[in-house]
Amino acid sequence: MPVQSVYPLLEPLLPLVRKPVQYVGGELNSVVKDWDACDVRWALMYPDAYEVGLPNQGLQILYEVLNERDGVLAERTYSVWPDLEALMRGHGVPQFTVDAHRPVAEFDLLGVSFATELGYTNLLTALDLAGLPLSAADRRPGDPVVLAGGHAAFNPEPIAEFIDGAVLGDGEQAVLVISELVRAWKRAGRPGGRDGLLLDLATSGGVYVPRFYDVSYRPDGAISRVVPSRPGVPRSVAKHTVMDLDAWQYPHKPLVPLAETVHERYSVEIFRGCTRGCRFCQAGMITRPVRERSITTIGSMVAAGLSASGFSEVGLLSLSSADHSEINEIAIDLADRYEGTATGLSLPSTRVDAFNVTLANELSRGGRRSGLTFAPEGGSDRIRKVINKMVTEEDLVRTVTTAYTSGWRQVKLYFMCGLPTETDDDVLAIAALARRVIEAGRAATGRSDVRCTVSIGAFVPKPHTPFQWAGQCSHETVDARLKALGAALRADRRYGKAIGFRYHDGKPSIVEGLLSRGDRRVAKVIRAAWEDGARFDGWSETMSFERWERCAAAALADDGVDLDWYTTRERGYDEVLPWDHLDAGLERDWLWQDWQAAIDPAGAGEVEDCRWTPCFECGVCPSMDTEIEVGPTGQRLLPLTVVGNEVATANGPAAAATGAGQ
Repeated sequence: MPVQSVYPLLEPLLPLVRKPVQYVGGELNSVVKDWDACDVRWALMYPDAYEVGLPNQGLQILYEVLNERDGVLAERTYSVWPDLEALMRGHGVPQFTVDAHRPVAEFDLLGVSFATELGYTNLLTALDLAGLPLSAADRRPGDPVVLAGGHAAFNPEPIAEFIDGAVLGDGEQAVLVISELVRAWKRAGRPGGRDGLLLDLATSGGVYVPRFYDVSYRPDGAISRVVPSRPGVPRSVAKHTVMDLDAWQYPHKPLVPLAETVHERYSVEIFRGCTRGCRFCQAGMITRPVRERSITTIGSMVAAGLSASGFSEVGLLSLSSADHSEINEIAIDLADRYEGTATGLSLPSTRVDAFNVTLANELSRGGRRSGLTFAPEGGSDRIRKVINKMVTEEDLVRTVTTAYTSGWRQVKLYFMCGLPTETDDDVLAIAALARRVIEAGRAATGRSDVRCTVSIGAFVPKPHTPFQWAGQCSHETVDARLKALGAALRADRRYGKAIGFRYHDGKPSIVEGLLSRGDRRVAKVIRAAWEDGARFDGWSETMSFERWERCAAAALADDGVDLDWYTTRERGYDEVLPWDHLDAGLERDWLWQDWQAAIDPAGAGEVEDCRWTPCFECGVCPSMDTEIEVGPTGQRLLPLTVVGNEVATANGPAAAATGAGQ
């Protein structure tokens, strides 16, 4: 039967809420498919506000991949703000999709992409508004299968009670495999019911299904073991890895937001993965190996995406975009193509030691200069060696000077506070570094209007990194160091407004630490915090550390563990970590050895980038049957010419429209 839109119920409520346009849908390039013509139906959720969720690259890719398939539809849903949540509860409006305003509970699958663990309480709000039981064990045969993805899915144990499964790694191929399994199960008459489908997903779909694994604990509170409870279920669940990104040119048609969003540009992922080996960086560890898109594919995607969206900025996206083997050629050729138009280029992420004059010139061609952010991460050379961020103070000064002399007047420098082995002096060194940056900029440009903003956040140890065993720095220590840093930055009036200071205090990071390295017992804390009003915990105006602290104390009182046990306690080699049965491809012993190298009193051992050096045997390539895919290809992009009212490549108008002929 057709599923009815809830919009007639929703529309009268919209004038009563903040930013009502975020709930109306109908964006350019959004898709609404015939419900009855499809037999597999996905609701894709980003568990945050529309303004954060709509630009999310991962969700947009899956949205296109699924909607291109016959018989499969995908619609989007986002977290609603508390003002609309209250009205929806009062007027009986369920959680809905923004595409066709269909009730989320009517879909076969609810796929939730977690970029951060601080979205967990928003998941519970969405489930409750949808009329779905919070606990997966209580769900009915017709309820959607709730699947978690994104970086936080690499340790889904804290939300194991609330999800039916988790998909580790790249989603493009995984969602298609899952869709076919759901289709086959439905056509076969739903054998085994809900449990039968979950067993299919666990045994044939590469999905981690928590209910099929038993967890036992030791008297000291640590995990004793995690073992499968069903025959045929793998002891370890491996991540999915998409190879040959040139074959997956998504998104073709990016969504154009109706309301203001955090990013309004067409983003092309120029490569996936990173092997720089920064010990704190979960994203770099879990996305290995590096897989580059070719320069010609990037050119095709830019042409198609701009044509389909009308965006005026192209973001060349990756974990470290300036590391692409042909980044200079990409920047030069794209700048050549779009010179004289309103289109500008940006690198959302730029390593200090990879930025150069060529990039500076091409990114600023035509007078457009989007913001530049560099991430030294640590204030002293010593702490940067500990975290394997092999950037010296001289590298930073040289790079920022290049930016200033190329026309930028402001740069942002990102650091972390609370890193393993960090001292007060390491943090105070940030102030001296910022002053030196301003001095160098003034000397190089002869101007006094150069500025830098120091942005600093508290470090959170993450699973599947060498720092997964580290004790997290207490929020009291982090806050004391941030206060001292602020005073040091303000101490010299010669720099006045030239140095800005933005920081996040240490308390929210402790909550994130609890959720990132927690086990299944943490679900009680999440539920208690949600019932106590926790919503949008990634937003400073709605986060309450005191609420989480209070709920953790009450919920964990009978388990012999507490908030500090999950956060500030250092782990040993022999401890079973909650995610040890989830395989990111990294050898556990390799991670441990890198952790020991980081904290070696004789000096931190540094690890080079394996793209350009012999293999360091992290384990990813042999265990995942993958390999590094990098250029250079030696190819170049053809220039654009104007033909009538059409923009075309030298090979003809059709080439520009389709990306062919390049």
